[in-house]
Amino acid sequence: MIDSSVTSPARFNPLARNAFKTRDDLIAGVHRLFNPLLPCFSEGKARVQIDISGATCDRAACDLEGFARPLFGIAPMVAGGSPFEHWDVYREGLKNGTDPNHVEYWGAIKSMDQRQVEAAALGYAILLVPEYIWDPLDTDVKNNVATWLLDSRNTSHHGNNHMFFRVLVDLGLEKVGVKVDEQMTEDYLVQLDTLYMEDGWYRDGDDEGDTRRIDYYNPFAMHYYGLVYVKARPADTARCERFRERARKFAIHFQHWFADTGANIPYGRSLTYRHAVAAFWGALAVAGEEVLPWGVIKGLYLRNLRWWATQPITRDDGLLTIGYAYPNQFMAERYNSSGSPWWAMKAFTPLQLAADHPFWTAEELPLIRNPVSAHPIPGMVFCHQPGHTVLLTAGPETGQQMRAVPEKYKKFAYSSRYGFSVESDPLGFELGAFDSMIALSDDGRHFRVREHCVEAHIAGNILFSLWKPWKDVKVETWLIPSGPWHSRVHCITSPRALSTIEGGFAAPRTDFDGDSINSERTSAWVLSKLGDFSGIRDSSFPNRSARTIKPHGNTNVMFPRTIVPQLRGDVEANVPKEFSCTVLASPDGVTMKDVWLTPPVVPTVEQLREIFKTEGIQVEVSKLYVGHGTQP
Repeated sequence: MIDSSVTSPARFNPLARNAFKTRDDLIAGVHRLFNPLLPCFSEGKARVQIDISGATCDRAACDLEGFARPLFGIAPMVAGGSPFEHWDVYREGLKNGTDPNHVEYWGAIKSMDQRQVEAAALGYAILLVPEYIWDPLDTDVKNNVATWLLDSRNTSHHGNNHMFFRVLVDLGLEKVGVKVDEQMTEDYLVQLDTLYMEDGWYRDGDDEGDTRRIDYYNPFAMHYYGLVYVKARPADTARCERFRERARKFAIHFQHWFADTGANIPYGRSLTYRHAVAAFWGALAVAGEEVLPWGVIKGLYLRNLRWWATQPITRDDGLLTIGYAYPNQFMAERYNSSGSPWWAMKAFTPLQLAADHPFWTAEELPLIRNPVSAHPIPGMVFCHQPGHTVLLTAGPETGQQMRAVPEKYKKFAYSSRYGFSVESDPLGFELGAFDSMIALSDDGRHFRVREHCVEAHIAGNILFSLWKPWKDVKVETWLIPSGPWHSRVHCITSPRALSTIEGGFAAPRTDFDGDSINSERTSAWVLSKLGDFSGIRDSSFPNRSARTIKPHGNTNVMFPRTIVPQLRGDVEANVPKEFSCTVLASPDGVTMKDVWLTPPVVPTVEQLREIFKTEGIQVEVSKLYVGHGTQP
């Protein structure tokens, strides 16, 4: 929660008074997120224009997002027997949006087109509730809709999760008797199999051909669509069983992405889709996969929705915003328009289940997990603490086409409470947040951070990465969990002198300088008025100096204003330099002030190298970057 000294965040979330305890609460949630869109529908009902901001796609595609994406929640709700009063709006929109002669025509579809994304939502709705969105259409309108959707599926898609969009369109068209080229469907299903790695993990590959992007597209895309396929095409028994088995394995991992508060860890791209992350748990229920007890799955699902209901994520008219825990255009991906956030409606998937399904009737149960959980395939270690979960990552590759990749994927640690910050000034070395990362500069203005990993390994719960901020600079980094703390060790070798800044977690900054800040010679901490503690202690020799910094506003995904404790140190030319530190953060600030006095012992570089010599397991990095640093 952000500082509420002036206005309650409840004003900025229509879900704020929703208890999210029952199926009826979920139904109310669908209406509360959809209804504010009604005034935004165009005269011909085919376009939803919230504001005039855009994305990389054209205006028609942006307006189509707001029209199509709510169907991910509306369709399962209606399929489960609940009424929806605005099907006339959707039928009119379909009629005009697919009519090439109408002023609100959505446009012809080309390969790699944003319209393909939204076509999948239309296909999904036709699959689930054809009696409302398809059957009442006139023959000419049906022909136009079918032609437009066929054009969507017949064009080429990006070689990642987008291939599932053809599959969803095909499932919808087949449901209403429209023939599709089944070989094209099969071709994409086969290609999608090549994106599967092992143990439940997909890489969200792209046109670069070898990207190992591992993020929330696993739960709310790859597995979600796979489970939709399982429900729609049970006759494809072998493939359906593969999708089921992969989802079962992934569920064991994915439970660790959530704190006991219900908050999920902000990590990777497309965070503006918010509670779409809960869609996976609902899709498991729809597919009948009780991989965890129903009460545990239900608890994971509902706690996440309840957490999102406490965040100020809408305007005061109830419209969702670009951002994460608050409105923030700075966090937008290049493909995000004002209609994009309604992908969050995927979370309402289980509404298609009857009220007597065990997912709804089970008693909600808490999670029982080990405090530390290591996951070798993605190179991740999760550390669970009361009210707070931390993800340590070795930095698997992600490709280069996304905005702010180093901040979204390559930091050393991500937190369900403290999120991460994105740097706002590429010339602002002295002003950078650098939370949970170390920044290096050779001129005091420009800086480099961990962008690509040459090597990555895991030994037990300890992570290692070798990365090159410049081709001639080598950084070895080890990350070690230790109770509420984690330790970081770096060995830096450079042919020229460098300055470095390393940050702890970004704590919320409140009004009127009400936060307690302490900077000593080699350590710094902040105790926010909201109760949060964040600190960093140096254990290098000789020591680095400590400070706190107040980064630019709106750079953090969780809090509009933050304070970050940091360490500053220098690297001499041609002399390997070792840095080490311990980091502590918790929403229980009073307790942490006592814990702060007893930091863990940090292993030496020699000890760590010996551990990895005998126990290290390689975490695969993309072949695109092996042996390469960024340009000098």
